[in-house]
Amino acid sequence: MSKTQPVLYQHSELTDDDLFLFNQGTHYQLYDKFGARPLNRGGKDGTYFSVWAPNAEGVNVIGDFNGWNKTAHALAARGNSGVWEGFIPGVGKGAHYKYFIRSREQGYKVEKSDPFAIYNELAPKSASIVWDLDYAWADADWMATRKAKNSLEAPSPSTSFTWARGARNGRGRRFAELPRNGRRPGRIRPSKWALPTSR
Repeated sequence: MSKTQPVLYQHSELTDDDLFLFNQGTHYQLYDKFGARPLNRGGKDGTYFSVWAPNAEGVNVIGDFNGWNKTAHALAARGNSGVWEGFIPGVGKGAHYKYFIRSREQGYKVEKSDPFAIYNELAPKSASIVWDLDYAWADADWMATRKAKNSLEAPSPSTSFTWARGARNGRGRRFAELPRNGRRPGRIRPSKWALPTSR
């Protein structure tokens, strides 16, 4: 793959409504919008990158696909939202990457892993990995009956709670006394395994 494939800025996964909700603090599905998303745009396979870096002067995507070049693949700022984004053709699933962020404050520069990455290297390494959540679920039968099984009319398993017995005249211990002996004070078990509460 070429190391000089340019970033395309025409495509954005973030709508104006997404940015409004994000800036308001009420966007509850950011995991679907930020991070690295492999997709096809204009007949080109690649990855859409987006990250929030409100105090950045510039953000570049660095990775094994560009030799970790800190000047390649610059993302574009989305207005005054603090969001930086871009689509890089040719970058696919399994590519290792980080964001190289240049701050407006005192010339600070840092490499950061993606806070919305789906997959990351194991420590001590810290690169994020382009990934997707494609998975062939094999639960069609359960999904077809889920509504009936999870309804309020459906039977539910019952449980019983038994207190640990104490040496205070054969009665159970008070709640304040339970943690002092280092034992588990109670157990929650399905009723068919419940122990008798008195003997």
